[in-house]
Amino acid sequence: MPDETVGVVGAGIVGLATAREITLRRPGTRVVVFEKEREVSLHQTGHNSGVVHAGIYYAPGSLKAGLTVRGVSLLREYCQDRRLPYQEIGKLVVAVRDDELGRMNSLYERARNNHVPDLRKISQEEIRELEPNVGGVAALHSPRTAITDYPAIARAFAQDVTGSGGEVRLGFPVTGITDVPGGIEVASARERVRVDRLILCAGLQSDVVARLAQDGREPRIVPFRGEYLLLRPGRTDLVRGLVYPVPDPRYPFLGVHFTPRVDGSVEVGPNAVLALAREGYTRTRVSPRDLLGLAAYPGTWRMAARHWRTGVREYRGSFSRTAFMKDARLYVPGVGVQDVVRGGAGVRAQALDRDGTLVDDFRIHRAGRVTAVRNAPSPAATAAMAIAEHIVHAAFEDAPATRHP
Repeated sequence: MPDETVGVVGAGIVGLATAREITLRRPGTRVVVFEKEREVSLHQTGHNSGVVHAGIYYAPGSLKAGLTVRGVSLLREYCQDRRLPYQEIGKLVVAVRDDELGRMNSLYERARNNHVPDLRKISQEEIRELEPNVGGVAALHSPRTAITDYPAIARAFAQDVTGSGGEVRLGFPVTGITDVPGGIEVASARERVRVDRLILCAGLQSDVVARLAQDGREPRIVPFRGEYLLLRPGRTDLVRGLVYPVPDPRYPFLGVHFTPRVDGSVEVGPNAVLALAREGYTRTRVSPRDLLGLAAYPGTWRMAARHWRTGVREYRGSFSRTAFMKDARLYVPGVGVQDVVRGGAGVRAQALDRDGTLVDDFRIHRAGRVTAVRNAPSPAATAAMAIAEHIVHAAFEDAPATRHP
């Protein structure tokens, strides 16, 4: 008989990394992953840009900062061991105007406090040496920033879980979470499973699932769709590595950037527009239930009052390729509308507090037998293995740990 049964809701990269971590750290524990879809990593993980972030942007001392830096080293080692793609192609964070230099320098100091390896400031001439087609007056160069294949990593995590005797139950939409004597009952429309502890890693549905577990109604998840264009195959040589803008610290999104992928394609984007459904990967996907939930939440209107100008600009880019590429041309002046085709889109699960604040840091907490991930946006894929360590520590802090093999 197993020592204990632990359920994990959600088979994205964070949920699967957590399930894997339990099997490694606590041998003898039975792990069951519950996933509503018929395959793993279908949503945020499956629509990820593939960037392994180095930790440049995150407030020193935050969970994001610490877990990202730790997560990079774990992820690199895992990819090497499993022969999964991991390419350190480097990143430029480019200031295109003199008035951005102050923010760029602040970002540099933040990154140094986060121990980002080998980061340096470079001049306009050095930008041209690294990226001949990139404009800008100065930049930060992060040579260790990498790209990978997160869906492949998630599938490998799932294999690790099942190979250690755990289960990944696909097609199991969680509809009920109930306290029972000595444990928790997790229910779908057709089945009920009893577990001793439960970990919620439900991504776009994290607030919905948390409410099932009586974990509270806030923060709420607001879905933001990020839309991409793709450079035409004959123009992918316009960039050699990742090219990013200096971000606006008032907004949690990084702006339009150039992202080479491990398959050789290059994405341009994303924008960030409010999606009309939690899984709204297209403009035409509308969920009345999700819209009603957004409209009824006071935080939505307070957010809109603060950021409506940015929202208008982002929507303009969504409907006009010319407007979208106007931002991209600031960084690669030689790129034009004729050089791109419509690409894919992802939806970010962004937590929003009642006062209209977009939650920046990861939010993970425990209440009794339930440990809930309430906010884990980018760079959660990068940090997934370190987030898993953090979650398992929180979930089992009342139980003696077993040494990692």
